[in-house]
Parts: sequence; C-alpha cells; structure tokens
Amino acid sequence: MTDLFDHKLDKELKKEAPLADRLRPQNFNDFQGQEKIVGQGKILRKAIENDELFSIILWGPPGSGKTTLARIIANLTKSSFVQLSAVTSGKKDLIKVIEKAREKRKLKSQRTILFVDEIHRWNKAQQDALLPYVEKGIIVFIGATTENPSFEIIAPLLSRSRVFVLESLGEDDLGRIIKQALKDKEVGLGNYQVKLGKKALGLLLSGANGDARAALNALELAVKAVDPDQEGFRHIKEKDVREALQYEAVYFDKKGEQYYNIISAFIKSMRGSDPDAALYWLARMVEAGQDPLYIARRMVIFASEDISLADKNALSLAVSCFQACHQIGWPECQINLAHVAVYLALAPKDNSTYQGLLKAKKEVKKTMNEPVSLPLRNAVTGLMKDLGYGQDYKYSHDYDKEEGEQDYLPQKLKNKKFFNKKKDN
Repeated sequence: MTDLFDHKLDKELKKEAPLADRLRPQNFNDFQGQEKIVGQGKILRKAIENDELFSIILWGPPGSGKTTLARIIANLTKSSFVQLSAVTSGKKDLIKVIEKAREKRKLKSQRTILFVDEIHRWNKAQQDALLPYVEKGIIVFIGATTENPSFEIIAPLLSRSRVFVLESLGEDDLGRIIKQALKDKEVGLGNYQVKLGKKALGLLLSGANGDARAALNALELAVKAVDPDQEGFRHIKEKDVREALQYEAVYFDKKGEQYYNIISAFIKSMRGSDPDAALYWLARMVEAGQDPLYIARRMVIFASEDISLADKNALSLAVSCFQACHQIGWPECQINLAHVAVYLALAPKDNSTYQGLLKAKKEVKKTMNEPVSLPLRNAVTGLMKDLGYGQDYKYSHDYDKEEGEQDYLPQKLKNKKFFNKKKDN
C-alpha cells in the first residue's frame, strides 16, 4: 500500500530520471519507429489495443523501443501488468508473481501480463519455470531481449511465443524524438532554450547508432554542460555532442548475434571480391577489439574454401598472416590483416575442393561400411598376406598412367566423381 511519502518519492525520482526515461511515450501516437510491427492495422498493435494479447518476445538492439512497448501495453491493457528484470530477479520472484496472478484470475477473472526484460539473462531452469503457467493461461508472457532468441530462449518457450523483431531507429525517427525532447517543457528540455547546430545534430544522429536512449541522454548531457549566452540560449556545437557521446559506440557483442553477423559480412565481402567492403567490416572488428588471431584463422579457412586452386599462393599468404599476428601482436598486426584481406578479396575464386569435400562427406554417410578393396590394404602380417591383402596392387611410380590405372574407391562407388576441376585451374 502506497502512502503520501511513496508518492512524493516516485515524483522526485521521475523528475530526476534520465531524459530517455522521462520522455518515454505512453501511447502509440508518440511512439516513433517500428511501423512494420506496430503501425496502424498491424497484428501486434491491434492485439494491444483490443487487450487480446498472446505471449510475445520482443527482439531488437538497445534503444529500439522494447521496454517502451511494454509500458504502452501496461497503459492500454485491462490486465494486471508486472515487470521483472532478468538481471536482478530469479525463480523465487517468478513464483511470487505466479501466486498473485493465480489469485487475480480466480477472484477477479483478471489476467496478468508478465514482462521480463533481458529474458536472455535467465538460465534454462528459470525459463523452464515459466512454461506451465504460460500454457495454462495464468500469465501472458512478454520477453524483451537484445540477443537472438534462437540461441538464448529455450525451444519450448520460443514455440509458445510470437517473436517480433525491432530494428534500430532510423535517423528520421531519432530526429523526431530529439525535436520532441527540445520542445517538451514538462519532462523534456523545452525550458533550456537550446540551439542545436546542424552539424551537431548530424553527429548526434549518426553517433547514437539508432539508439534513442543514447541520443537523448547524450543530448541532455550536452545541454546541461553548455553555459547559456547573455540572452539565455544554449548553443550546442559539434564538439559538445562529441564530448557528450564520449565515443561513437561500436556495437559488437562478442557473445551475441552481431558477432556472427559482422564476421559473416567480412567473409562474404571477400567472397564477392569487394576489397572496400572487406576493409570496412575488418575495421569494424578491429575497432571493437576482436581477437586478431580469430580474424586471421577465418582468412586461412577462406583461402582454402573459396580460393583454393585458383591462386595457390592464397593459403600460404593467409597462414603467414596468422603467424605474423601471433608474432607481432596488436595493434601493428592489423596492417597484416588488411594486406591479406584485400589480397583474398581480389584473388580469383574456386570452391571446387570444398564442394568436393561436401559431396564426399554426403556419400560417406550412405556408404560408411563399404570395405577397402584388397589391393589397397596393407599386408602387415603373414595371415593378412595369405588372405590377399595388397595383392595386385600397382605401385604407381613403377607404371605409366595408363598401365598403373586401378580403382581406389570402394566397388559400389566405382567411377564416382566428387571433384570437378575448373577449366582455368
């Protein structure tokens, strides 16, 4: 039960909260971005407005609106709304929520919506605990995560939820959010008489990397750090925004999906013979602090998988790059990485050996028990020799090509082709 002191505390905390929290939209009219999932007529928006929710998982990068959507649900739904953070809560907290939800369903016929922020932080046992209550309809589950649900959410919970993908906000969306922040006199920065320069705005929009929270908090910091002029205006310049941002953040979670996306883009850029794109994605990894030996290992693999016989120097150069990274170390070895990345991107491509390996492996699964023919077996004992091991084998060095011809594959695979050499190799 809250009293006047609790109300006063809540009011003070809200007043002192960061700009991004104070300015959080309470309805769809003020919500920016994510038109693909919450635009007019979209299934999620209609479900929220009609209070006919189903269990959902909101997957998207930081600052894309996951928690804001949850708050909008809280405002619009007729259900009881409970929020947990997976960082600070666990199974015991979940059980308490379930007990209260069961009572409300029993006494008031009221559903409970449970919002779990950063659901990927819960382990398998904690996620498992949700399942029976989601299945029975005691709670409607809403999870928010920055990580790929395929990797971080257990399959049974994933199958009982609808996944909605949120994207990083575009600069137009961020621009509207910033404009609203500068205009709002109640919870925004409208009372500060801010003059935000064009270049400063451009840096703020690009430096935030689609993260509304980062943009708003950097803007607030810049505004409060700049002294007003004689007329009371605060002129925010490019240098003020740069200092407020501290750095233009490179989002590269070494355990998350972005980790795999960027290395994938790097490999595919080299495969597509685009040295500029290869250098860009390499720089993204370098700036984010990726292990140079990891990058070099991937290039060694690439040299055999995608170039192979088309340029016989590619593998040697890639291996040399790996050795150079190991011996020279960071940061100088990034020059070696760039050198070889461009070489591999420009080299002719041939994946015939890799494709041959895949075909052979596929055949092996079907013919795993095919025996080695007697001529190819080694007769290391007298008994084996008596049984015909090695009999009729032609030692290749003693014959010309035609005379020495013999079958090396199992009998059932005679004349089977796995390797198709390119004509120009």
